[in-house]
Amino acid sequence: MILPRVRDPRFTTIRRGGTLTDSGHRLLAVWAAACAEHVLPLFESVRPSDPRPREAIEQIRAWARGEIKMSQSRAAGGHAMAAARALSGGARFAAYAAGQAAVVAHVAAHELGAAAYAIKAVRAAAPGRVADENAGRLECRWQREQLPDAIRELVMDDQRLRNEICWSVFAV
Repeated sequence: MILPRVRDPRFTTIRRGGTLTDSGHRLLAVWAAACAEHVLPLFESVRPSDPRPREAIEQIRAWARGEIKMSQSRAAGGHAMAAARALSGGARFAAYAAGQAAVVAHVAAHELGAAAYAIKAVRAAAPGRVADENAGRLECRWQREQLPDAIRELVMDDQRLRNEICWSVFAV
């Protein structure tokens, strides 16, 4: 589980009673897509003919641009996560990252799921325990470098608050 039991109002849009602006929601979606795309080769090297995770990333970006409805991106996220189920290791986690990114359109707090699964993907693909810890730290740093200033503080605080339920991947 990557979502807290009690929803953080900072990840609920203003029109639904929270404090998240539409522009902030779109930035979270684009950042989640970048996190997932960064590890997508781990999936595509194992399943090059399965387009579902890549399509999920494309759909969340299209949603962020206002080109498709939330339900289309959410459905693509489900398909990407279905692609993960038969796999293991880095490929599995990379597909989950893409799925989590796509469902940010529906629930903004899935942004951290995309990032956490991307870190798990690189850790699983690294040979050996020391290498996987180093790979995870490097991936987390890369992700943080991609954060737009407008959402940096929000995401960094979210990482701190949800690190434990996200397999402690943000402790770098």
